[in-house]
Amino acid sequence: MIVSPANATVLSLLVPLIGFFAIWATGKSPNLREAMTLITGLVLMGLTFIVFGAVGAGARPGYLLFTVVGGLPIAFQAEPLGAMFAVLASVLWFVNSLYSIGYMRGHDEKHQTRFYMCFAIAIASAMGVAYAANLFTLFIFYEVLTLSTFPLVTHKGDEAAKQGGRVYLGLLMGTSIGLLLPAIVWVYSIAGTTDFTPGGVLAAPLSEAGALPALLLGLFAFGIGKAALMPAHPWLPNAMVAPTPVSAFLHAVAVVKAGVFSVLKIVVYIFGVDFLKDTGASIPFMWIAAGSILLASAIAMHKDNLKARLAYSTVSQLSYVTLGAMLATQMGVMGGAMQIATHAAGKMTLFMCAGAIYVGAHKTLVSEMRGLGPKMPFTFIAFFFGAMSIVGLPPMGGSWPKFLLMLGAADAGQLAIIAVLIVSSLLNVVYLLSIPLQAFYLAPAGEGEKPQGSGAKAIDWRNIDEAPLLCVLPPIITALFALLLFFFADPLYAYLAPIMEAR
Repeated sequence: MIVSPANATVLSLLVPLIGFFAIWATGKSPNLREAMTLITGLVLMGLTFIVFGAVGAGARPGYLLFTVVGGLPIAFQAEPLGAMFAVLASVLWFVNSLYSIGYMRGHDEKHQTRFYMCFAIAIASAMGVAYAANLFTLFIFYEVLTLSTFPLVTHKGDEAAKQGGRVYLGLLMGTSIGLLLPAIVWVYSIAGTTDFTPGGVLAAPLSEAGALPALLLGLFAFGIGKAALMPAHPWLPNAMVAPTPVSAFLHAVAVVKAGVFSVLKIVVYIFGVDFLKDTGASIPFMWIAAGSILLASAIAMHKDNLKARLAYSTVSQLSYVTLGAMLATQMGVMGGAMQIATHAAGKMTLFMCAGAIYVGAHKTLVSEMRGLGPKMPFTFIAFFFGAMSIVGLPPMGGSWPKFLLMLGAADAGQLAIIAVLIVSSLLNVVYLLSIPLQAFYLAPAGEGEKPQGSGAKAIDWRNIDEAPLLCVLPPIITALFALLLFFFADPLYAYLAPIMEAR
């Protein structure tokens, strides 16, 4: 093996940084600049697969970068959850880069070099979050991820983008500095370490602490604003002013996934699942997550803007991961972990389809998409498959996490949570699956007229008017990925299972 798994962990951060400078140096040549982006993505994928394979074989490769004041190390160590997140982020970043080329050129966006440079820094930050060996390291890269994505959110430079950026930066930095950082300091003062340790580090020092575990868990739950647990969620819909490739990146590749990944990792490796189960400290946050699932779904139903609808859908779907963690059962944690992967594939498909519709038909409102299906069949078929995965319908990968979460709720004796999951899926059917069905089955409504049912209109393959190929091919790829996750759920479950073995 040319690169050892331990070196691959740190190279996964360095390669995107090298790509950053390569993109900057070739900025005057769009073809060369975008080639540098794709080459960086391919190399990064190779590195994450090296680590992924080693972790699957039982290794826990790591790398100590250096130690700062107080003996706190900036260090990396890969375990199953982090290795999965790193592979997921690297693969989807490459697909998103292909999509970005088609979208940015098709829409004639300005400042494209800056756009790709910020993407490179952001994916390097996501790798740092994925492989962080302790809370201190995770916090550093969590903050860099926020700062590097801020220029992407404000890319358009108009007043709406600036306002969205202010909300984005203010909420994420405010929660992380005001809540997350004190929680990390508190853990260090209690346990003498911030290392991610199988079984957790807080059970012994907080065994007789009363309400303190719940208070500390609350600081983490709301301090990790990227998890978008209500009411710390407004940054996410406000960030929809960004170009669609950025929205896909925020929702599927890095930012929100870094949030719920961090919540899950802290529950497993800092608190310990058994400790939370024994103390009941996670129960209040289980209900907050359940409330977020339903409330965000209800809001999504009333959004006519497609990206806004998808944004609130993301708030709801992220809370599935938090809910799984807070159930404090093996099935709950495993359902939350698998939700990270399946939601990434499904939601990235939906956002890229939204961008393809915007580029190809210049439509942003759901009510404007009636009758578009025969003109953009590939886009709306991909949307249909992505929506099925988000809803949790077989044969799409998103069906398995919801099944595991229901088992986790049953194990915890929380039968009402099963009802929450069922109601949420029904709401998802209404506000997501209705979009492609209307696109194929309803004729466009004239001004002031109600849409009339027309039956499924035959596709005239000679009059298809899709977006450019690089806007259409990537969502087809991610839709197929969501489909494959249904059939390969068992290997993924087996790969992630060790996170629950040392309890």
